[in-house]
Amino acid sequence: MATLRDIKRRIIGVKNIEQITKAMKMVAAAKLRRAQENIINARPYSRKISDLFKELVSIENNISNPLITDRPVKNIGVIVVTSDRGLCGGFNMNLIREATRLIHGDYRDYYDSGNLYVIPIGKKGLEHFSRRNYKILGDFSGVFADLRFPKASGIMNDLKKRFLDGELDKVVVVFNQFKSVMQQVITVEQLLPVLRVTNNDVETKVNTNYIFEPDRNLILNNLLPKHLNSQMWRILLESNASELGARMTAMDMATENAKELISTLQLRYNRERQAAITTEILEIVSGANALKGE
Repeated sequence: MATLRDIKRRIIGVKNIEQITKAMKMVAAAKLRRAQENIINARPYSRKISDLFKELVSIENNISNPLITDRPVKNIGVIVVTSDRGLCGGFNMNLIREATRLIHGDYRDYYDSGNLYVIPIGKKGLEHFSRRNYKILGDFSGVFADLRFPKASGIMNDLKKRFLDGELDKVVVVFNQFKSVMQQVITVEQLLPVLRVTNNDVETKVNTNYIFEPDRNLILNNLLPKHLNSQMWRILLESNASELGARMTAMDMATENAKELISTLQLRYNRERQAAITTEILEIVSGANALKGE
């Protein structure tokens, strides 16, 4: 049976944990506001450059860029965007579970034949897949410590080089898309080769009377790197905002649970203390009665 001292120590320990989780929630909330602003500012540019790219692809028949051309798929790279730190609820495990389902479901044949590579962005994904003997390609842990656009373009340049060298024939990414503080949606997108669209797939069609200078193909080739870099930047921003939202929610729940546990322990402490005082009074009264009897 726990003594009063043990219960008091536990109350102090839980109070310390409550202070930590409350502080982590406030830090995550402050960072989340900046992350939300970044993703809100990045989405319009990313969406517009993507729409413009799709429009050009839909009307240009003679495309010679290898990043767009389909080819037989021998090697597949699966990018898994996790966080560098924990304490964010099911953010990482839900994403890893979906990536594992994708690997052993849709791409099982490539995994069994040893032609599937995991490209982890974030320390948690790297640790998970390294321990389970997956083929790891690249190490992009620590990206979110100082998230800047050059890091996104650096990752994209590395992927493009591997794709052009024939090391990878297809690259897909699994990440958390930010919807709200309480909601993150796991999303799977194909990055390379860039998916071609037809005119029917484009919501806003290009006026064919436009004159492109110097020509459509050159504009397309110059636009493609910007399109890929903006998509990678958007993905990293989405994941960063989702992580902070998940951490804020997890720390809020942890703080509330700590408060409930403190209340329960305090009630238990009061009961034990009351019982101890009652026992002491009974002992004193019994001793006094015994002395009177003598």
